[in-house]
Amino acid sequence: MPPTLASLVHHSALKLTVLAGEDRLDRPVRWAHVSELADPVPWMDGGELLLITALKIDAEDPEAMQQYVRRLARAGVVGLGFAVGVNYETVPQALVDAAAAEGLPLLEVPRRTPFIAITKAVSAAIAADQYRAVTAGFEAQRELTRAALGPDGPAALVARLAAHLDGWAALYDASGGVVAAAPEWAARRAARLGADVERLRERPAPATAVLGTDPAEEGADRVELQSLGSGRRARGVLAVGTGAPLGTAERYAVHSAIALLTLTTERSRALQEAEQRLGAALLRMLLAGEPDHARAVAGDLYGSLLDAPFRVIVAEAAEASADVDAAAPEEAEASVDPLAVLADTLETAAGRVAEPLLVVPDGGRLVVLAPDGGAVAAACGEHARAIETRRGTKTRPRDRSTAAPACDLVIGLSAPAGPIASAAAFRQAEQALSVARRRGRVLVEHEEVAAGSVLPLLADDAVRAFADGMLRALHEHDATGRGDLVASLRAWLSRHGQWDAAAADLGVHRHTLRYRMRRVEEILGRSLDDPDVRMELWLALKATTASGQE
Repeated sequence: MPPTLASLVHHSALKLTVLAGEDRLDRPVRWAHVSELADPVPWMDGGELLLITALKIDAEDPEAMQQYVRRLARAGVVGLGFAVGVNYETVPQALVDAAAAEGLPLLEVPRRTPFIAITKAVSAAIAADQYRAVTAGFEAQRELTRAALGPDGPAALVARLAAHLDGWAALYDASGGVVAAAPEWAARRAARLGADVERLRERPAPATAVLGTDPAEEGADRVELQSLGSGRRARGVLAVGTGAPLGTAERYAVHSAIALLTLTTERSRALQEAEQRLGAALLRMLLAGEPDHARAVAGDLYGSLLDAPFRVIVAEAAEASADVDAAAPEEAEASVDPLAVLADTLETAAGRVAEPLLVVPDGGRLVVLAPDGGAVAAACGEHARAIETRRGTKTRPRDRSTAAPACDLVIGLSAPAGPIASAAAFRQAEQALSVARRRGRVLVEHEEVAAGSVLPLLADDAVRAFADGMLRALHEHDATGRGDLVASLRAWLSRHGQWDAAAADLGVHRHTLRYRMRRVEEILGRSLDDPDVRMELWLALKATTASGQE
C-alpha cells in the first residue's frame, strides 16, 4: 500500500504531532511538497502532503486561514505539515481551528526534523510500494502462466486472476459467449454484459471499456472489459469486476492475463496459414474427385470430417443497399468483414463441441465443410437469421418496381454429401448461393430450391428481358386487334399441342387455332414442331406471368 499520513506519524524518526484531522490519517500520500506561496493550489495535483513554515501567509489571521485551508482541501491536498521554530514558535491557533473545521489533517513538524527527511520518507515508501506491486505482478504472472499451461487452460487462468483481484473475471469467445467465469456466481454477472461486450467487439482491437455502476445497487462493482487478439477484429473479451479501481499489482496481473489469453485464443499467423493451405489442398482434391487422396492428406486434423455426411457452405460478402444504410447507419460497419465474422462464428461453434471443421478462404468467398446436423450448421443458420432480423431482409416477392434488399452476407448451403459427391455438393451450394443473391436472402439451402417450384427462378431481370424480346412481336400483333395470338399460344402449349382441347379452352374452332399457330410461326420465324422452341416459348410465357405483365 502507498504511504499514509498515519504511517508518517508513526515514523519514529520524524516526530510528527497531529493537531487536527485525526480521523483522516488513513488517506494515502502521493507526494510531499514544500511551498511557501500564498496560493500553491495551481501547482497541486491532489494527494500531496503540503509542508510550510508560513513565510508568506498570516497564520494568525482566522479569516485568511479559513480561505487558505479551504482552497487546499478543495484542491485535494491530503494533509498540511507546519514547521515550528522557524517563523512561529508554535502552530497558530487560527490555523489549527481552520484545519479542524475543514477536516484537513494538520501535522506539527519539530524544528529538528527537516522537510527533506519527510520527503525522503514519502519517496522511500512510494518506491517500496511500487517494488511490492511489481514483485506481486511478477508472481501473479508466474501463477497465471502455470494456469494457462495446465490442463484447464483459460478457465484455470480466469480463476487465478479472479483470486488475485479479490473480485471476479470472465472470458468471452469471438461470438460473445461466456466460456469461463470465476467464481461460479460470476457467470450470471458476466451474462448481463452481453450488449457491452458486443459493442467492444465491433471496435478495432485492442479496445478497452470501463463500465460504471450505480453505487446504490446491491453488490455494485467496477467492471473493465479488454479485447483480446492482435488482429483488427477481437478474438475474445476479458471482463474483470472489482470493488475499487485496480491498483498497480492488480493492473500487472490483468495485463499478464490479456497477453496469455491472446496467445491461447489466437493461433500464430504461420500456423493458421499452414492450416489454410492444407485445407485448400484437401478441398481441391475433393472437388477433383480424389477422395482417397483427400483422406490421406486430411490425417487427424480433418479425417473425422470425411467419415460422416457433411455439408458444403459457400458464402460471399455483398454490399448493403443505400436505403438499408440510410435506415440504419449504425449497421454500416465498413471495417468489419462479414466473411471474417462468419468464420469466427463457425469456428467458435465448432470449438465448443470439438466438432471438425474445414474453412477455406477463396478469393472474395468462404468455402466451409461442416458435419451434417452439427453445431456449425446450426450456428450458420442462427447467424443468417440474426442478419435478416437486423437488416430487415426477410424474404418477400420481387417485382420490377421493388428490388430485393441487399445484405452484407449471402450464403448457399448444399444437401448432405460424402467425399465422393463433394463436387456435386459444391455445385449445389453455389446454386443455392445464386438463388439467395437473386432473392435478397442471406441463406438458402439446396433442398429448399430443389423441393420448390422453378417459377421463382424466372423472376430475374435477364429472364424477363429474354421473355420480353421473344414475345414482343406477338404482343404488338395482338395490340392491333387482329387476333389473340399470345393467349392462343399459351392454351396450345398448356394442352401439349392437342388442338381440340386447346380450342375448347379458348372457345374457338380448331381450324381457327391452327391458323393462329401458323401466324405465330410466321411472326416469330420459328417452328413450333421444335421442342426447344416450345420450351423457350413456355418459359417466356411463365416469366411474364411471374412478373405480373399479364
